[in-house]
Amino acid sequence: MMSSLFTFVLVLQALVAAAMIGVILMQKSEGGGLGVGGSPGGMLSARGAADFMTRATTILACLFVGLSIVLAAMASVGRSGSTIDTSLSKTAQPGGAAPTSSLTAPAQPTPDAPANAAPAPVSNDPLAAAAAAATQDAAPIEAPAKK
Repeated sequence: MMSSLFTFVLVLQALVAAAMIGVILMQKSEGGGLGVGGSPGGMLSARGAADFMTRATTILACLFVGLSIVLAAMASVGRSGSTIDTSLSKTAQPGGAAPTSSLTAPAQPTPDAPANAAPAPVSNDPLAAAAAAATQDAAPIEAPAKK
């Protein structure tokens, strides 16, 4: 029931928007805008037609804004509580074991690595291995002592 009412109001808003576009495009550009008062010539004169177009624009704009508020209220009422995806959070995952990937797995010693190097701690941070490698590569090179 709510879905069909929402669709009806949405189609009604589209029709109001199309009518408002048409009325705005039919207006004569005169620079006075909505602040110009009425004329004694009546509805069939050029000034009366402009007043009608101004009133129609105002009514259609108010309908459009009102329908937008109604649609927003209808969309928020039908929603239930949302769940937050925690698959990328840094906290421990409820399964117990941390996922193993090439970025989060402990560093394996390489043949040219020093023997006293401590293995990298296990972390849930996907960039921890890259940061550790960057700090090892950026270690200062000792300059030869000057005599």
